[in-house]
Amino acid sequence: MPGDRLTGQDRQHIAAWLAEGLAYAEIGRRLGRPASTIMREVTRNGGPDGYGADRAQEATRHRARRHKQTQPPAPPIPDSGHGRDPQAVQDFTQSFTDLLVQQGLPRMEARVLACLYITDSGALTAADLVQRLRVSPASISHAVAFLEQQGMLRRERVPGARRERYVIDDEIWLPSLLAARQMNDALAAASQRGAEILGVTTPAGARFESSAALLVLLSEAFRQVMEQWRQSLAARNAGRQ
Repeated sequence: MPGDRLTGQDRQHIAAWLAEGLAYAEIGRRLGRPASTIMREVTRNGGPDGYGADRAQEATRHRARRHKQTQPPAPPIPDSGHGRDPQAVQDFTQSFTDLLVQQGLPRMEARVLACLYITDSGALTAADLVQRLRVSPASISHAVAFLEQQGMLRRERVPGARRERYVIDDEIWLPSLLAARQMNDALAAASQRGAEILGVTTPAGARFESSAALLVLLSEAFRQVMEQWRQSLAARNAGRQ
């Protein structure tokens, strides 16, 4: 997977493929990038009808120079008394953020999620995030709204105060995994139905039957993994009591 920054050659390809009428998803597939990355690139550089590769490249250089000039140094990540190497923590946070971006999260949302994820409490206020990420309150607000909509964090009132804080759970990936399982089950059922209607002895029917067999195996494996995870979680919780 390439890095998160588009190159001048990438932008030339985007301009050419937009002229051919290709969708963002197809352009992203050809470049090995999320469709959301292509959409943001095009939207902030003139839109589908006004996108120009050279102009987009120059605008990106200008934003990078401006960001470098105005961005204050990030504060050190609190150690919390665990004896961690601050530089190692900072490097890991950056690499984890990059991974989230490669998985399709917008950059700011990925930064907020990574910041929360590496915090021992798993909870920070908007002011905490503004201070740690050196961004505007509006940027934090937009990112939090997106992550909350995706079920990746929740809001709760700070005890004894009127402020809110944003919290992630230890099972942060569980909702998306369950959603993937539901989609897999639906695809398996549809594939089985397609094989029955088209006839398993026909090429199209055989194709659906083969897909259904794979999808059923994946669903069963997922159910077994979830059961093992629940048993492991129950054992850990019992050991803490």
